[in-house]
Amino acid sequence: MFWTIFTACTVALALFNLWMEMRRDLMMLQQNSYRNERYTRWLKASADSTSTWRLAGLIVFFICLFPMATHHGAMLLTAVFALWHGFSLIAKSRTYKLPLKTTPRVCRLEGAFVLICLVVIAAALALSGAFSCGEPLEEALYVAAVAALGCYCASHLITMAANIILRPWENAINRKYYNDAASRLAAMPDLKVIGITGSYGKTTTKHYLHRILSEEFDTLMTPGSFNTTLGVVRTVREYLKPYHQVFICEMGAKQNGDIREICDLVHPHAGIITAVGPQHLESFKTIENVQSTKFELADAIPSSGLVLLNNDFPKIADRPVSNCACQRYAVEAPEGADWVAEDIEYSPKGSSFTAVHRSDGHRIPLSTKLLGACNISNLLAATAMAKHLGMADEKIRRAVEKIEQVEHRLSIKRIPGGLTILDDAFNSNPVGSKMALDVLAGMPGKRILITPGMIELGPRQAELNEAFGEHAASCCDLAVVVGEYNRLPITDGLRKAGFPTEAIHTVDTFKEAQALLATLSVPGDTVLYENDLPDTFN
Repeated sequence: MFWTIFTACTVALALFNLWMEMRRDLMMLQQNSYRNERYTRWLKASADSTSTWRLAGLIVFFICLFPMATHHGAMLLTAVFALWHGFSLIAKSRTYKLPLKTTPRVCRLEGAFVLICLVVIAAALALSGAFSCGEPLEEALYVAAVAALGCYCASHLITMAANIILRPWENAINRKYYNDAASRLAAMPDLKVIGITGSYGKTTTKHYLHRILSEEFDTLMTPGSFNTTLGVVRTVREYLKPYHQVFICEMGAKQNGDIREICDLVHPHAGIITAVGPQHLESFKTIENVQSTKFELADAIPSSGLVLLNNDFPKIADRPVSNCACQRYAVEAPEGADWVAEDIEYSPKGSSFTAVHRSDGHRIPLSTKLLGACNISNLLAATAMAKHLGMADEKIRRAVEKIEQVEHRLSIKRIPGGLTILDDAFNSNPVGSKMALDVLAGMPGKRILITPGMIELGPRQAELNEAFGEHAASCCDLAVVVGEYNRLPITDGLRKAGFPTEAIHTVDTFKEAQALLATLSVPGDTVLYENDLPDTFN
């Protein structure tokens, strides 16, 4: 009786362990946009499928299958493993930066995952002949525990299988929502839709344009990072109202055709392409693929519309547009640009510049609380689009003066203790990180950089992070490199530029970086947080 009860408890532990692992796997699938190919890339990059825990689970599983193993010993080993691993999963779940969001889709995936596991356990019971043994209940519980352990070892495969099984259902649901969003948009023929895309800068430009246009129009923008097709569909269905006059639609992409799919839904009247750079190269492979995908927005603009292009990027400057009116803007490469920023000045209170439309010489002096050339570029694009929609200079000036920095995108704040924080933690890229370092370089006191580096740069990952380290050497006094993902190239870049070895600190987590910062900083210092990697890169 004791071993029957113990085996039942082991089954419960194994099932709990499996449930926790399923939630973790679904969290990573969710962070990879529910796409098995991206989830597979994460598995390869993280080596999660061959982790110490996974290998230990496999060893215990095969011991249980070994004919010479005693059931009692195998159950004891299984219980110890399930208990130990379960506690580790609970502890780790408290540190996730992007925990699993329990959406209806996640609930369906959980149901499919559980169903597959139940089928596996039932098949194991049927094939083992457990109920015909001398101790049928204990034998059946033993088989169930071993089968649950096997499902844990194969949880990645089960997660992807559940995703595949549900794909027709999800496609049908998505198509229903897509058609509903399309009908709502078709019912508002006077709505002006402005698409914004780019390797970086699109979210910031969206916020700036929304603030400016709101001075004159009832304006809606896609909230947060709702920049996928389904995110736009949700925005239209949940937020778009009949009184809206302008809809600013952020368009993200990780593969060819993503922007075109959004354009086919919203039919933009105008667009802004903020950047074409080496972002998401793991999926795009080449910068040419990035260019063609971002220009899917320009290709979708009707002949009566306008597209604004950031000529500071060579892969934008060399791409002609003939299907609609095209105006180019630039801050650092003004040759050939229609809109330029002149008389740029920085101060502790922010920046000032003059937006100049070269074709007619029109000049708009602007002042802002924002810092950095990238922010001026984004404001220039927003100003040009506002003028295209007929806004008066005074309304534009008033809005620009009031614009606050978007959170985690080089926002500046002062905290108790006298530290100035430059928060650029949202999503680092080669252009934005350079601007953030340049801002740090001009700050008073000891300048401290805390960063895990940049991600999703494909084959140029190491090269660009090393260049980031080289530039950082001239902009900071102390560097704290977080995690192992980019540690070597960043520290190599720092040392290559002659940065003192004793000023380089390496830690495994941001929690350790915070503890270290408390010992390194004094009132009056400035700290730059450059990027904050999601759980898929931990």
